[in-house]
Amino acid sequence: MPLSNLNQRFLESTRGRIVTLLRRNNHTVEELAQELALTDNAVRAHLATLERDGIVQQRGVRRGSGKPSYVYDLTPEAEYLFPKAYGPVLHQLLDVLSEQMTPGEMEIVLRKVGRNIATKWNIPPGDLRTRLVGAVEVLNDLGGMTELETSDEHTYRIRGYSCPLAAAVPGHPEVCRLAETLITELVGVPVQEQCEKGDAPRCCFSVSNT
Repeated sequence: MPLSNLNQRFLESTRGRIVTLLRRNNHTVEELAQELALTDNAVRAHLATLERDGIVQQRGVRRGSGKPSYVYDLTPEAEYLFPKAYGPVLHQLLDVLSEQMTPGEMEIVLRKVGRNIATKWNIPPGDLRTRLVGAVEVLNDLGGMTELETSDEHTYRIRGYSCPLAAAVPGHPEVCRLAETLITELVGVPVQEQCEKGDAPRCCFSVSNT
């Protein structure tokens, strides 16, 4: 699966090359400078920016014959810079399941997955709006881009501009039931899925405030 243009440009930059080196193994400033044909100070400046952005971290020191050197490696969050096969794998998995199961059986499985995912997250207690804000944060943490809207005095809507399950939705719109169940479990009230399921899926879930 190809890298996005943005990630590709980053990984071709000097900071991106540092990230690629650190993905293979941890390194000291001196080792990175030698690999990249840069000065130690230039490498330190790049590392400072990468640390600020949460991509690189110091991980202990390496002691040799001279002055101890800090060792750098990647944070877990840095892995999001690299392509993953999650989308195509999920799509193929749903293809196989749909060949072997009825639509009703598929829905049962997807809703069970949604409930299981919900158990991994803690939503802060409070009124319905507070719980919905927490659900929006969960969807965004899972890779979506969603916001909470108030459509009228009796209805909330979670509106999505980037679907975390977009790779699967065009061929398997039933996967939206997974997200519907996830949100229902998180907020503790029924949620109605109203997603756009075209080539560019957009999430939409409505919740009654009565």
